[in-house]
Amino acid sequence: MLKITQKLSQPQPATAILKLPFELRQKSRLKVTLDDGRQAGLFLQRGNVLRGGDCLLAEDDSIVQVQADNETVSMVQSNDALLLARACYHLGNRHVPLQIKNNSLTYLHDHVLDDMLKQLGLNVNTTKAPFEPESGAYGGSGNSHEHQHSHEHQHAHD
Repeated sequence: MLKITQKLSQPQPATAILKLPFELRQKSRLKVTLDDGRQAGLFLQRGNVLRGGDCLLAEDDSIVQVQADNETVSMVQSNDALLLARACYHLGNRHVPLQIKNNSLTYLHDHVLDDMLKQLGLNVNTTKAPFEPESGAYGGSGNSHEHQHSHEHQHAHD
């Protein structure tokens, strides 16, 4: 089995592709199958989230490019910035990872969240697409989902 041990700081020409959904791109230890059929193991530094386009180095010096795999997501689009901000507030209050673009937001499909946004007045569409959520304010380079502040304070969740 090929051992993948390092995330490269710059993209490089790849010899293989690794397609993973968001949930698996958050793991540092994982058995995977590359697009060429080879079995590989990820042995990466903990705390990083792999993003589409990231390149990884294997112990045999081959380069593997990460691609965000299609997954079931819910998407809302609106030209009403206040309505989208309200949606982001309510989803963020539930610690839902969000992919935010101009006039739209996307999250991993959840019918309960879909219903909540419909009650706010948004139209929700379910589709298959790559999911690349925001890394968060404590994400540093944009590749980490981890953050260092404590959650010992009290705050209400709806």
